[in-house]
Amino acid sequence: MISRGKARAYSNIALIKYWGKRDEKYILPMNSSLSLTVDCFYTETEVVFSNSYAKDYFYLNGSLQDESATGKISSFLDLFRKAADIDMKAIVKSTNFVPTAAGLASSASGFAALAAACNVASELNVGLRELSMYARQGSGSAARSIYGGFVEWQKGTNERDSYAVPVDDAKWDIGMVIVVVNSNAKKVSSREGMKRTVSTSPFYRIWSDKAEEDVKEAKLAIKNRDFEKLGLITERNGLMMHATMLGANPPILYWEPESVLVMKMVKELRDEGISCYFTMDAGPNVKILCRMSESNRIKERLMEVFDEERIIVTGPGPGVVILAL
Repeated sequence: MISRGKARAYSNIALIKYWGKRDEKYILPMNSSLSLTVDCFYTETEVVFSNSYAKDYFYLNGSLQDESATGKISSFLDLFRKAADIDMKAIVKSTNFVPTAAGLASSASGFAALAAACNVASELNVGLRELSMYARQGSGSAARSIYGGFVEWQKGTNERDSYAVPVDDAKWDIGMVIVVVNSNAKKVSSREGMKRTVSTSPFYRIWSDKAEEDVKEAKLAIKNRDFEKLGLITERNGLMMHATMLGANPPILYWEPESVLVMKMVKELRDEGISCYFTMDAGPNVKILCRMSESNRIKERLMEVFDEERIIVTGPGPGVVILAL
């Protein structure tokens, strides 16, 4: 017996951050978060279950992965095998159109695409809300990549009510300009950075509580189409998250000199009347939330300092897409 599924999922950029787990096994976050799915980065994944396979195989960008990487994928496949009551092994082929482990949300699109492909291949065929819960158990931020536009990941109270929900399609002159400061894998992984920050930073609890308030304020700003308010909340929340990392022991600093330069340029652009606001995840790359109609002006200014290939303009992205085989 052979059963197949293939899907594409897009990366999301957190505006109100997820940084820290209260439950490592089920990947339950310390606070709710809110993101924008983007159309520039995505992952395509095919899953083939077959009785003829002796073990699971995982190919990433055409290369067979080692036992460690494959083991994580196998554990994720087990979620669907258990739910669908199947014991077939699988071949997973995933292509990342995102730099891996560089703070550009490759794990979000990766596990969202894997979850969607598994959902088809296992014939489990759960709805999007439950699919979000499955994706969350691969990578927390993957829960949000199930949907397009603005998305909230509700922290919930347990593993059955922590999932993402769509907030708004973001089709009201919303865009983002991404400056790739460094696309290499980061030295401190998000998983390690979260654990260290939660366990050692004296600032963490304050940030986590404020993030819950920020989600509510950001959703209201989106409802009212108040772009400036949304931008200010986004910028503040990101800076507060990085402040908690600086308070960790030992401190964590993902910024590079060029990261700071981009932040400075964003503030200068804003002083000139262009509505743009920066945010950063666990990596040196800077994401600039802006009006899509002003994105080219922002890109032109950045090109005075950065090569064009390091500047990516993106609009809102869609939710997961099931692909024909």
